[in-house]
Amino acid sequence: MGETINTSKSNSIEKGTLIKAFRLMSTAKFLAEKYEENKELTSKYVHATSRGHEAIQLALGLQLKPQDWVSPYYRDDSILLGIGISPYELMLQVFAKKEDPFSGGRTYYCHPSLNRDDMPKIIHQSSATGMQAIPTTGIAMGIQYQENTGLTKPEIGEAPIVVCSLGDAACTEGEVSEAFQMATLKQFPIVFLVQDNGWDISATAKETRAQDISEYAKGLKGLEVRTIDGGNFIESYSTIQEVFDIVRNERRPFIIHAKVPLLGHHTSGVRKEWYRDDLDEAAKNDPYPKLKLELEKKGFSLAEFINLEAATRKLVDSEYEKALNSEDPSPESVTDYIFAPTLILEESGEREPKGKKKTVMVDSALFAMREILEKHPEALLYGQDVGGRLGGVFREAATLGQTFGELRVFNTPIQEAFIIGSTVGMSAVGLKPIVEVQFADYIWPGLNQLFTEVSRSYYLSNGKWPVSCVIRVPIGAYGSGGPYHSSSVESILCNIRGIKVVYPSTGADLKGLLKAAFYDPNPVVILEHKGLYWSKIAGTEGAMSIEPSEDYVIPIGKARIVQEATKENISNGTSCGIITYGRGVYWAVEASLKFAGKVEILDLRSINPLDHEAMNFLCQTHGKIMIVTEESIECSFALGLAGRLQRDNFNFLDAPIQIVGSVDTPAIPLNSSLEEELLPNAEKVKKIIHQLLIY
Repeated sequence: MGETINTSKSNSIEKGTLIKAFRLMSTAKFLAEKYEENKELTSKYVHATSRGHEAIQLALGLQLKPQDWVSPYYRDDSILLGIGISPYELMLQVFAKKEDPFSGGRTYYCHPSLNRDDMPKIIHQSSATGMQAIPTTGIAMGIQYQENTGLTKPEIGEAPIVVCSLGDAACTEGEVSEAFQMATLKQFPIVFLVQDNGWDISATAKETRAQDISEYAKGLKGLEVRTIDGGNFIESYSTIQEVFDIVRNERRPFIIHAKVPLLGHHTSGVRKEWYRDDLDEAAKNDPYPKLKLELEKKGFSLAEFINLEAATRKLVDSEYEKALNSEDPSPESVTDYIFAPTLILEESGEREPKGKKKTVMVDSALFAMREILEKHPEALLYGQDVGGRLGGVFREAATLGQTFGELRVFNTPIQEAFIIGSTVGMSAVGLKPIVEVQFADYIWPGLNQLFTEVSRSYYLSNGKWPVSCVIRVPIGAYGSGGPYHSSSVESILCNIRGIKVVYPSTGADLKGLLKAAFYDPNPVVILEHKGLYWSKIAGTEGAMSIEPSEDYVIPIGKARIVQEATKENISNGTSCGIITYGRGVYWAVEASLKFAGKVEILDLRSINPLDHEAMNFLCQTHGKIMIVTEESIECSFALGLAGRLQRDNFNFLDAPIQIVGSVDTPAIPLNSSLEEELLPNAEKVKKIIHQLLIY
């Protein structure tokens, strides 16, 4: 063992560790200086550096192990150096180069994603400050589940830990609070490293925080806090060593609150001299000369310092030139990694097994969930009220909690952001989360996570971290649900690239699509119309179906012909086609009864991706097309669909594409008469069918 340096704590640090830390701190310092010296080139893409934060970051990075997980934030390049990332690899990201190991030139400097066997894992990092807290806490939740169920059995003292790095200002975010709450409630093995430099871009702590994180966390019983001088490497290293040892063995959460100076710019685009008046004072706390002094006390000579710094600067200079002149991404790669390939490309299994009676739609979903959970120990179901006591407000999870236990089927707080965002971390550790947002109206707090973290993970990690999850969302107006339990939200969801969205109209389709969604390596949102669950609305009896076989799957993106027009009417030009989904199928079916053999109905089933082949064939076969949706029309998915179909099939159309949807209002009113007036119905659809047929 090398020479050790005793600290005021019980820990001791090897001299070799101090030398390595100083070499890496020199690297971080010289990187920042190199970027500044060449700011005309390096500022093409916005970046931030760790200047002032190096001591705490290196103390952390040097003690992480390959089985661990870490989520650095945008000025954590010293953490990356500490775990073994080279300056060259960092600078590939500064210049957004093809060989950038994190994203292939797709995202900013120090927005890493890493999946190497010999290093800690890093899931996709967004630039939305604090948004990494929920996905990272999801990793810790997944690790805890694996350990509690025996899926993994780590050696004593070698259990993985999860680290989420944050700035103190980010802790004012509501989503960070959701992560803190769940980590504390469930006692996850996670360390929140909060680096407090007193600034929030140009706003000071006094302007933006009622208290720092150490005071804030006092209200979270079971979340232990250590407040330290993050500019002191020895104190930082010893504290992290102590905390890591506790978390590896006791499996509980911590906050390390490290006070640090900010010596660099907020980012290359927001320069410190524009608004800072404390730069001289901050420079007095520079961790670089502090660590240098500690080494001097232990006999590290001036010549050794000169040689080490010269070698480090030479390395940075040479790797800068190498990175600057490396290859840019090819333009053709811009569409790589939008969706991970799925194996389910064809319908298979038995849709209508003999000897079975029809069942309501909600039971088809329940049976599918039961089969998934029985077959796959890596599958979990969680959300508000899905646990054993209630089994979902629509009884869509009835009996599952009792059958599979509270480790696999459990309630969450009212935290739509956590419910959705945690799937990123759960998926990363190899689990298959199925989560529920109780009503589509409540998905809004979760959209930030869905858009920023879930949908972009595969693309911005350059294919390293697809998010395989199922997000079930009861949707639609039914039984005077009023303005907070009736909304349709598919237009918003379909504008989030990187997620799949399905909207089944029958129990058989719900089961087949739920199974396909589970086996899909991408995030899939399943919109399930509440009014179809039990077929209590007159005219929706068709939502009931014979439950398909256990192996039945429907490829996502494949539409279904509900009803065909006769060849005679098609030949005579006396037919039309209706494109619809969800409850719209039943308005279309009821309306078409007056036009026997003249109306062909296509149920999309999947609204992202779409079955373009089926839709175009319908347009080209009939020439007269209508879209029926429960959403209002203006600025909607249906209106965009109409535009696309008219663009692609203009020469085949004999009439403008018509849309029947809800009245455009800010919300759906509670009163049943007002609700009825707002929604589409068979009469409204029938009127447009007539107009199309006589056009």
